[in-house]
Amino acid sequence: MSALSVDAEPSQSSAAIAWSAHGELEVLSFDLGGERFAIEAVLVREIVDPLPETRVPGAPALVDRVVNHRGRIVPVADLRAAFAMVAAPPGAESRLVVVELTLDDETLLLALRADRVHEVVTLAEASSEDAPSVGVRWPRAYVRRLVRWGDDVLVLPNLAAILARALGGAGVSE
Repeated sequence: MSALSVDAEPSQSSAAIAWSAHGELEVLSFDLGGERFAIEAVLVREIVDPLPETRVPGAPALVDRVVNHRGRIVPVADLRAAFAMVAAPPGAESRLVVVELTLDDETLLLALRADRVHEVVTLAEASSEDAPSVGVRWPRAYVRRLVRWGDDVLVLPNLAAILARALGGAGVSE
């Protein structure tokens, strides 16, 4: 796993991507709000059907619910909140992608909502680039890279920056 350190102001450079020596990265691709996202496959612990959620009063919108996953209370992150997407109820193909992150030297399981999970694919660093300064409606700090994959563009979200803002600047490592 690659370590990420988060400053008070997250930046692209704080979100180093662990491309292989051959310039490749294995990711799990998924849809959310009409966009295609991808996260490093090494972070993924499990993909599960939606579970009953419990709202956490006073929690940030990004992580305002938890689920009971295999006897553990796991926060649910809806990246729609970070990317200013319209909230949507789970559909027939919705899944929770359970990932393992490190938060202030503590291992954290986090369930990411997905409208549809695709597959593990290998991306090429040569097909990636930074998010442009214009034409992207999201905070650039939330996008690590954009990667061309076939006819699609995959968004590699900066989970460290997204969670740091939601959790009041706490340090997150992936």
